[in-house]
Amino acid sequence: MNAEHSAKSIARRTFEETKIDDGFLVLTFKNDESIAQSVAKDIDSTFIQFHFCIKGGTKFVFNQGRYSLDIHEENSLLLYNPQRELPIDLQVEPNSWIVSILISIKKFHGLFSQEADYISFLNSENKDKKYYKDGVISPSMAIVLNQLINYSLNATIKQLYFKGKAYELLSLYFNRSEDADVEQCPFLVDEANVIKIRKAKDIIVSRMAEPPTLQELADEIGLNIKKLKEGFKQIYGDSVFSFLFDYKMEVARKLLESGENNVNEVGHKVGYSTSSHFIAAFKKKYGTTPKKYVMSLN
Repeated sequence: MNAEHSAKSIARRTFEETKIDDGFLVLTFKNDESIAQSVAKDIDSTFIQFHFCIKGGTKFVFNQGRYSLDIHEENSLLLYNPQRELPIDLQVEPNSWIVSILISIKKFHGLFSQEADYISFLNSENKDKKYYKDGVISPSMAIVLNQLINYSLNATIKQLYFKGKAYELLSLYFNRSEDADVEQCPFLVDEANVIKIRKAKDIIVSRMAEPPTLQELADEIGLNIKKLKEGFKQIYGDSVFSFLFDYKMEVARKLLESGENNVNEVGHKVGYSTSSHFIAAFKKKYGTTPKKYVMSLN
């Protein structure tokens, strides 16, 4: 946090505002000038704020200008504090672009109703905690953000377009890839359970030829089946066995490419007792048989 800023010398501007739904707004602001500009909006404490700096730099100023949080180029800032008002006061540097998403906790809860137990500021025991989280804008998020700030389609479809893009942006923001350090994710309420679910993934991958049943897997990691299924889907974006199927097919494809095993051997290595079952599975995934796939490589 930085010391107070010289707000008096900064030109005051307003956001371009698009209402997506009740309790759901998209704000955009381009400062294409050579001097810093300030944009502000009063917002009550029931809102979660997402601020994305597409280019340049900006500061979120609060506490009557005594403190500020920097948002650097290609970075984001999430703010949520149910205990106090956090009116938006952004000091936007020259040649800087900002997109902000404001969504009420009630609306946000509705988006994640099935996964709410895993998102910590939706959990009743954490409802009074505040969050200040910065993060990097991924390439896929950057595309959506640029589409929002450079909107040039017919004005009559703007709200519909922004609605689709806002949901897409939130989906990308909360997407957790397999490589993400999910144990440290502040939105997952029970880190011990997350570690167990990750262990479940490691178990099915290491035993893909003879995987345990869901009940056996749940017993081994010490979670009930419901939490295993919900948690696995939330972290890896798929059910346990859909994830395993995709993993097995990817392993099979790489084994075929290496040329060290024939079709029967590859099928056996990834857990198919008969070549016909393996061929059918491979075709379902890739639209061609293993033999034709190998021939296409040559």
